[in-house]
Amino acid sequence: MSHPEQDEATSDMDMGAPQKLLFKVLSAVGDGCAARLGKLALPGRRAIDTPNFTAVTSRGVIPHLTPDIVSKYTFLTSAYMALEDFIEKKDPPILKTPPPKNHSSSRTLHNFTAFPSDIPTIVAARRLPPVVAPTGSTAKGIPIFTSRGFDTLGVARYASAVEILRPDIVIPLADLLQADNIPVSKRQLRMAERTEDWVDEFLGLMDAETRTRSPSMSVFAPVLAVEYPIQWAYLKHLEEDLMDQLAGLAVYDINILPELTNYKSFGPLPKMSLDLPKSPHDILRQISLGVDLIMAPFVNNASDAGVALTFTLPAPPETETLSSTATTPAADGAQPLGIDLGSAEHKTSLAPLQDGCTCHACQQHHRAYIHHLLNAKEMLGWNLLQVHNHHVLAGFFESIRAALTRGGSEEVETARLRFAAAYEEEMPAGTGERPRARGYHFKSGAAQEKYNSAGWKDLEGGEEQQQQQQQQQQAEGQ
Repeated sequence: MSHPEQDEATSDMDMGAPQKLLFKVLSAVGDGCAARLGKLALPGRRAIDTPNFTAVTSRGVIPHLTPDIVSKYTFLTSAYMALEDFIEKKDPPILKTPPPKNHSSSRTLHNFTAFPSDIPTIVAARRLPPVVAPTGSTAKGIPIFTSRGFDTLGVARYASAVEILRPDIVIPLADLLQADNIPVSKRQLRMAERTEDWVDEFLGLMDAETRTRSPSMSVFAPVLAVEYPIQWAYLKHLEEDLMDQLAGLAVYDINILPELTNYKSFGPLPKMSLDLPKSPHDILRQISLGVDLIMAPFVNNASDAGVALTFTLPAPPETETLSSTATTPAADGAQPLGIDLGSAEHKTSLAPLQDGCTCHACQQHHRAYIHHLLNAKEMLGWNLLQVHNHHVLAGFFESIRAALTRGGSEEVETARLRFAAAYEEEMPAGTGERPRARGYHFKSGAAQEKYNSAGWKDLEGGEEQQQQQQQQQQAEGQ
């Protein structure tokens, strides 16, 4: 399997071209709320064929993948980084990094993280998914979770950091929901008004000269996860007053996409989804609504769980055997989206993770070896799974673009329905031991269980007593 991303290592623009983001829609869209084919080009970076996905990082790196492995064994086209991952003290080291010698092509963020220079970076304040803060946003800013605990990030501080880091794409601060419960309309209206003020302040601090000087930055305006009538005035403000300063939209709830067709000037803009998909089924739905770039942190979760993704598009025929890609089919005949490498049934299997896969893990290793690595808690096991899983997702998006090229949004819709019938709705849970918990595993929910079980136990039979003490402590905390 070949990927166009691998063949096109550089953008259509050279360094002598205008220093700004260019997005071109390559397929007819109709009312603007349908799957579409496009190309996103940034100065000095690899062009991105859309629709596509963005890898999600933790503290500047893709979990389990070093920058040289990313360059050598993956086809990633963009990466999302959160500013809160780098704020560890009053004066973070990343903001003291000497500026690159070659200002025309280098960026402080790329230099500090040693990230591949041809892959664009996208920066926002919070990680994906964000750690739930104990308090919500205030007029001073939004809550962020740093290595030293929770802090407040204001617009001026954010703009100052972004100006130093110079990412390819930046998303201004937005007043977002901190939990699943929907606030009252008055609170939602305050969220929209506050976000409008913050976007205006950010663009005022990051004036045209600051954004376009080499290396340039592109601003994607946030679209909130609140009802359309509540943020109507904010969206109208974006269209009437700020269009010349915006390069795209960052959408936090894809259900609002049909309403965005009311703003014709939004049509040509690339749309990035921060409404995190939980499975490839969600990805297909988002693409059918016109999303161009999708964040996919569920790939990191699958690799952590010891799950190798095996789904393909188009979905295999119903008569195809399941023995090569799955374990036991569901009661309704649907195939799993991946295989659990923690299962003992792979202990002696010499088959690749997925038949026909051309990734490094499948070409050089087999299931029994990776099963052994995971059981031994060797980091190479998760390294190989990450290489494979990102390869599978890259091939999935390549197939989506191929379907759009052949038959447009109608063929993608047909493929989506067939995929829904062929595969289970949820990702496999995985039964193996997870890797050592890291920053992006942190959750601030009350009385939550530990990410991993304790590495020791009472050899004198006190384990049951310890569990009872833990349950009692949880009950008292509630």
